[in-house]
Amino acid sequence: MTEIKEILETTVKAADSKRAENIVALDMENVSLLADYFVIMNADSNRQVDAIADEIIDQNEKAGVTIRHTEGQRAAEWILIDLGDVIVNVFQTDQRKYYNLEKLWSEATSVDVKPWLEAMA
Repeated sequence: MTEIKEILETTVKAADSKRAENIVALDMENVSLLADYFVIMNADSNRQVDAIADEIIDQNEKAGVTIRHTEGQRAAEWILIDLGDVIVNVFQTDQRKYYNLEKLWSEATSVDVKPWLEAMA
């Protein structure tokens, strides 16, 4: 389980380093079979969404994590990164409001990511 938390921490720190906004991590263990954690964040431009996704991929690869699949990088409106037990969703702000994954997965418990955020330090 520690390994999954390390992937989660690496992901949140990488996103924060590229100024992702409203980073939320949801514990999906008792809610969905898809993954143990969902991470959701947003940014205001395609360029920033793409930069955030690239940094998450780079930092996880450096940590030895296998990137199973990515989706949406061409349009950069909603990029999904499958890290196995951690699924990452990087949205443009309007797309995040439209899809509202937090409401869809409202049964999931939020994970406190504040200790991993530079702005909070």
